[in-house]
Amino acid sequence: MLKNSYKMLFLYTLFLGTLISISANSWFSIWMGLEINLLSFIPLTMKYNNLYSSEASLKYFLTQALASSLLLFSIIFFYMFFLKSNLTYMNLMNILFSSILMMKMGMAPFHFWFPIVMEGLNWMNNVILMTWQKLAPLILLSYCMNFYMFIFSILLSTIFGAMGGLNQTSLRKLMAFSSINHLSWMVAGIMNNQNIWKIYFILYCLLSLSIILIFNNFKLFNLNQIFSILNHKNLIKTIIFIPLLSLGGLPPFTGFFTKWIIIEHLMSMNLMILLLIMIYFTLVTLFFYLRITYSAILLNYNEMSWHYTSSFFNVKNFYTLMILNFISIFGLFFINLLFYFL
Repeated sequence: MLKNSYKMLFLYTLFLGTLISISANSWFSIWMGLEINLLSFIPLTMKYNNLYSSEASLKYFLTQALASSLLLFSIIFFYMFFLKSNLTYMNLMNILFSSILMMKMGMAPFHFWFPIVMEGLNWMNNVILMTWQKLAPLILLSYCMNFYMFIFSILLSTIFGAMGGLNQTSLRKLMAFSSINHLSWMVAGIMNNQNIWKIYFILYCLLSLSIILIFNNFKLFNLNQIFSILNHKNLIKTIIFIPLLSLGGLPPFTGFFTKWIIIEHLMSMNLMILLLIMIYFTLVTLFFYLRITYSAILLNYNEMSWHYTSSFFNVKNFYTLMILNFISIFGLFFINLLFYFL
């Protein structure tokens, strides 16, 4: 029998729960899919010999259970007063559903649990939390749009995501606040075009995966550990910082072009003040990415006489990262291709 083969079962139900939610035709089916997804993710995060992961799992469960109970209450409330479908009532329900979904995916102003949970989990659980766990809430969020609620949440996510990562030395919290900032751009894409945020989300998943594969292999959890990588130092740092700068939105990488598309659509909607705030605080996130890159590449550090050996640079892992980095550099072609088919 495979070691930890129960994880395959929970991964299957994790994906199944999300697919049930996004393909359901009633809110009760959506709630059921989200509950399957939640109860499948908890066993994947818990480790009997790690108190931090158990604490993070408990915090994640309590937050998601609160959001699920509020969602169930809202569904019942919705069906009880379904006949009173006036404009004020529908706006109130949209705000309520939007708030619950934002709490589920860790978007401001309901983001306070997200960096704490990220800090307690390992990298592979973090990449699931940053990517797949946001898919169902984002799709469901497009069903219950409320313009002013979206503007308020986009502003707060942009500000908290940028300012929260400035003084962080923990890489997991840095990626958490970066994820909060990127959520504001995805929701801004939802406001105008359903295809834009999907492209942004796919490229964000690829870039996050390429960064976290490196962090996980070399057990990097703090900034000072990046500076002390010895074996294949220049190659590793190049592979790390190309997708990191693309994630920050530095041209000519992919992250810049996806933001550019959203900027054009926000300009067409005459949301200039919102756009200026988003661009300004995205430059703040790019600042701490550039600060890390500058310190790691251009400064000299003392090296020990022994060398760290790793099995990471085998053929399979190397070509996987090269493909992901190729996407992060030459992503404009892929974006045009996606727009052509969509």
